[in-house]
Amino acid sequence: MNVTPKTDINWQQLASSRVVTETTPSFLGEIIQETLALTRRLFIQLQRRPSALVAGIIQPVMWLVLFGALFQNAPKGLFGSTSNYGQFLAAGVIVFTAFAGALNAGLPVMFDREFGFLNRLLVAPLASRFSIVFASAIFIISQSLLQAAVIVAAAAFLGAGLPDVTGLSAIALIVFLLALGVTAISLGLAFTLPGHIELIAVIFVTNLPLLFASTALAPLSFMPDWLQVVATLNPLSYAIEPIRYLYLHSNWGLGDVVMHAFWGDVTFVGAFLVLLGFALVALLSIQPRLKKTLA
Repeated sequence: MNVTPKTDINWQQLASSRVVTETTPSFLGEIIQETLALTRRLFIQLQRRPSALVAGIIQPVMWLVLFGALFQNAPKGLFGSTSNYGQFLAAGVIVFTAFAGALNAGLPVMFDREFGFLNRLLVAPLASRFSIVFASAIFIISQSLLQAAVIVAAAAFLGAGLPDVTGLSAIALIVFLLALGVTAISLGLAFTLPGHIELIAVIFVTNLPLLFASTALAPLSFMPDWLQVVATLNPLSYAIEPIRYLYLHSNWGLGDVVMHAFWGDVTFVGAFLVLLGFALVALLSIQPRLKKTLA
């Protein structure tokens, strides 16, 4: 009588290991899961205290209303090809709102650092500590796009008009690139400066000078020569002018000139490339600091 020989295979252990192998997420999946969880935490905080978002929407809408009324009787030709200052101002308000919101991106990280929550994240078994930075960037850029959408709608209601679908997509891309670059700088400062007081001081010192040294409130031709040079070196101008061109021209193309800089004409695609370069330089410049802090 033949007896089937026993094997040394532990089928129960094999089955359990197979289940573990099949259910263990990949490294990329873990990073995505961590990033989404940390992003959800930030949105929960926003839901509990929405005052910052509400104020960030009400203030630019008030700018549109008050500044539009202030310059309603301005001489024709002062603001280019339009006599509607609200139409001229809409681009500046959209860009400056995104810039101001992105500049505050480092504050939640700074407060987490001061309250000790960041240290808990750093000692947690995360797949990648860079998910902390990814979550902050997603949260701030989402806020910037939401605020931009509200301002576009408010400007349309106030008579500034509304670009077509392609134009709205271009506005979203411009806001995304600007917010990405400024968010990177703000997060780099959050990991570099000693406390939130210093970060707030940098925000206060940077905010208004960059606004007035751009084309947000007045065209280049209205500025003195030295301020024209400064404005054409300001990244905000390369976000404002393409959006303004969309409001003032229903027919537009990537090769159209949107700004006459002191060194030459800037086309639509040229402004995109400047914003893309600005975002890449900002991201690369904070890499050493992030690696040192998050390593």
